[in-house]
This record gives sequence, structure tokens and C-alpha cells, in this order.
Amino acid sequence: MRYPTEDDPELMEAIRRYVTSGESADRRYLKLLGGQFARHDGPDKAAFLRALVVDAHQITDHELGVLLDCEWRSRITAAWLIGISRRDQFRERLGTMLLASELVYAGQGYCFALARLGAEQDAEILTSYLDHYLPRDDCQYDQPWALGALLYIDELQGANHASRFLQPDGLWQHWAKGRFDAAVQKKHIDELSSYVDKGPDLA
Repeated sequence: MRYPTEDDPELMEAIRRYVTSGESADRRYLKLLGGQFARHDGPDKAAFLRALVVDAHQITDHELGVLLDCEWRSRITAAWLIGISRRDQFRERLGTMLLASELVYAGQGYCFALARLGAEQDAEILTSYLDHYLPRDDCQYDQPWALGALLYIDELQGANHASRFLQPDGLWQHWAKGRFDAAVQKKHIDELSSYVDKGPDLA
């Protein structure tokens, strides 16, 4: 893993350009965390989305790789940029990182990106993640994001990958214990994806 230090100017510039991207109170990664930007309306939200979408298409694959080598703030931002621009060449890497679950919060971005890629391979990655982590009550990781993303892909494809997790007394019910609603998780992914699709056209 690369760490943001002055001895790594390439990484520091990528973080400055894409991750913090503004004053301390307006850091991009904080607005991406949990999809916080979606909870507020107004010109600041529109400007945030426009800049996010522009950067998603301008950032190079090399810069994305640099950010994915770093800590969670860089990884969650890189994953969002990958998802917005639908760069499926990062699919395998995102899947490996999601299953490893090494860092807090970054998995949210991986799930969003896989939902946006929206292919059968992405559904398989999310299914593997849920198979591994839903049986583990000790792991409060990114299961809600993964299920929401899988439901999003199911609707996109007319598929049914998520149904076996949602059976009465099934894995989701046992893990969630009423704390999370599958339909709400899917709606959240719907809304976030819709926002970034409209980003360039927001007034």
C-alpha cells in the first residue's frame, strides 16, 4: 500500500486533484462517504456533481491505479470515478479488493462501481461477497451496499441473483436483524446512479 507523504509526489498530486478537491470542509471523499451529497439540494450539490462527473472522465487509468494503491479515502474516491465512467477494466481489481475488505468505507465505492458496470460478472462478484460475509455476524462491513448493488443489477438485467439471500429466515434476514431494509438499499443505489448520470446537465 502506498501512503500519502511528500516523498510520493505522484500520489500527493492525485489526492489533491481528485480526493480532497477543495477546502477542508468541502473534501470530496466526505461527500461520497455514504452518498452524503445526495442528502442536500442546492447549487453546491449541482456544482459538486458536475465536477465529479468531469473528473471521472478526465482521470487517467494510471491515476486511478495510483489512488487504488492508497488508503480508504483515495480508494472510495477512485471507485466512484470508475463507476461513473464505467471502466470495466478495473472490475477484477475492485472485486478482489471488495472480497478482501481490508479498509473501512472503501467497499461502499467498490459496490457502487460494480453496480454501475452492471454485467453478469459484477453480479457474480457481489454474490461471492455476500456468500462469504452474510454468514458472519461478527463482520459489519459493506453487506447492505453489496445487496443494494446486486438488486440494482438484477433489475438492470432482468435477473434474480439476490433472491436466495432474501428468502424468509435466510442469510440476509439473519445478518440484518431488521437494521437494514433491502428495498431501501437498492433505492439508494438507484438514486446515486441517477444523480451522477444527470450530473453534467444540472443547472
